[in-house]
Amino acid sequence: MEDRELKARAAAFRSAMATRRSVRAFDPSAVPLEAIVDCLKTAGASPSGANQQPWHFVVVTDPKMKRRIREAAEAQERKFYEAKAPQAWLEALAPLGTGPEKPFLEDAPCLIVVFERKYGLDAKGHRIAHYYTRESTGIAAGFLIAALHLSGLACLTYTPSPMTFLNKLLDRPANESPFLILVTGRPAKDAAVPDLKKKTLDELVTFI
Repeated sequence: MEDRELKARAAAFRSAMATRRSVRAFDPSAVPLEAIVDCLKTAGASPSGANQQPWHFVVVTDPKMKRRIREAAEAQERKFYEAKAPQAWLEALAPLGTGPEKPFLEDAPCLIVVFERKYGLDAKGHRIAHYYTRESTGIAAGFLIAALHLSGLACLTYTPSPMTFLNKLLDRPANESPFLILVTGRPAKDAAVPDLKKKTLDELVTFI
């Protein structure tokens, strides 16, 4: 690729991604499953340690399951806000206006639950070691977030702690750990986002 085209593509992608924001208010109308599938295929194309692709995605659109996820998540959130969260963490969250209530888990039309596969299993049930599973799953999640944004959908990365309730609710095996929930859909018409300051290039990068 010629330098001119390369630079133009890099600038276009930067410009598009600069408009990405996490939202907490979603339009409840359904989104095309075909678009979600293509975004998941993009995530599946991300690099991974030894190409083991140690991830699994569960797409939840069923209202009853979304309610069950919300109820379980809010139970954990109440424990966090009432007893577990250090004061410094609560102060850091204050400008975002977050609390134990998570209505977006039901309002959004789609929840994509990302699981990290800690190890594999062969046909006889013996463990197969996986390498760099957390790093690989994180990269795949980044690909997915970018794909959702460029397709015109908003998303919110949500990580209640602990998240093990998701294994039970979604019938996932013991070798998988919940990594995050990507709350996905179109933003609500009155959606607002914090006016956040991003780091400058000098703060982000060192050139040697």
